[in-house]
Amino acid sequence: MSLKSITMNLIRKPLHLSNTDQDLSQITHIMPDEVFAGEVGLNESAKNNIWSAVEQLYKTGTQPAISMCLRKNGKVLLHRSIGHASGNGPEDGESTPKVVAQADMPVCLYSASKAVTALVMHKMAEQGAVNLLDPVSFYLPEFAKNGKANITLHQVLSHRGGIPGLPRNVPLETIYDVDKAWELLCESKPITVDGSKLAYHAITGGFVFQQVVKKVMGISIQEYLDQHFRQPMGMKYFTYGLDKEYQPQAATNYATGPNPPFPLSLLVKRALGASFPEAAEISNDYRWMDTCLPAANLYSTAEEISRFYQMLLNRGEWNGKQILQPETVIRAVHPYGEFTFDRTMMIPMRYSAGLMLGANPVGMWGRNTENAYGHIGLINKMCWADPDRDIAVSILTTGLALVSHHIPYLMKLMHVINKECR
Repeated sequence: MSLKSITMNLIRKPLHLSNTDQDLSQITHIMPDEVFAGEVGLNESAKNNIWSAVEQLYKTGTQPAISMCLRKNGKVLLHRSIGHASGNGPEDGESTPKVVAQADMPVCLYSASKAVTALVMHKMAEQGAVNLLDPVSFYLPEFAKNGKANITLHQVLSHRGGIPGLPRNVPLETIYDVDKAWELLCESKPITVDGSKLAYHAITGGFVFQQVVKKVMGISIQEYLDQHFRQPMGMKYFTYGLDKEYQPQAATNYATGPNPPFPLSLLVKRALGASFPEAAEISNDYRWMDTCLPAANLYSTAEEISRFYQMLLNRGEWNGKQILQPETVIRAVHPYGEFTFDRTMMIPMRYSAGLMLGANPVGMWGRNTENAYGHIGLINKMCWADPDRDIAVSILTTGLALVSHHIPYLMKLMHVINKECR
């Protein structure tokens, strides 16, 4: 082993970083559906600049793999991956078998799943099956316990339902028992019932919507997603959890970077119900892949989730099929209030009924993104659409890092995308 390799290992281990000391061309996978930049009115330099920013993010060592799909004017400008799907995590040794990442590998979206689940509810409203202004208890009377009778579906979608988390000290394994989780949620006391307090619902909203679909439609939310989105849009994956035949192909998630210090560690635990290392370990467990968790475990390729956002940009149309009515998309992305301090995330946030919104001069999706909408997944997975730039973007990463040196590079990547795609 060279002196350089020894030195880098001494740095990587305490910071929980992957090994990036390799020829990037050997770990880069480019899909054949990419178009030349000129076809979407850009220069090739713009395309190269965006990918160079992805490479810089990868070189931080916090993201063992990155897959990305960027559509511009409805065409695929970038569809690539870099890194390793498995075998190059912070704790993996040089002898650990390494699998190069593929751009079409399934990745767990974590909370970016919420955007898809929100549109499931908006689709049901479009069909007249539910009214989003109705109380949850109208459909599920057992939810009314302890003062929750008037909490509406819309409030839960917009993180104002007063049920940001399951009761404290509930074992993490409870998420695998959907019926038990629902029972605990029904018995819980809300922090508010009038929608006045914004507090991000990390996983609870998914349990609510899962039960509503089952009660109203008589089928599982998985079946509903399959019938109204996955099959009509020709998705291979795009499921809550992952079929057993595909589980070996899923990208492995890794906790990377230094552990968040107190009080950030407390905030992470409160928001997620788990630390980052615990979240990574859980999501690599077959039980996670076997469970339907609408708020947290949709599996998708970067292209599939970009396709979903392109459909929203198209006002609900995909390849000649009207997946959603235009007015449904408009309602789904309509702002619900202005910037408000989120009592879970501990930062100002701007939401619609199910999506994280951009802002001017700076918002979730970068500078001058007032009309952009999307959702993040465990901080580093970012999926959004920006009608002003006519882009649908997905950046799927496998490193769970909060406070680390990668943050400026992630912000720079979004800045370069917005700048080059104006």
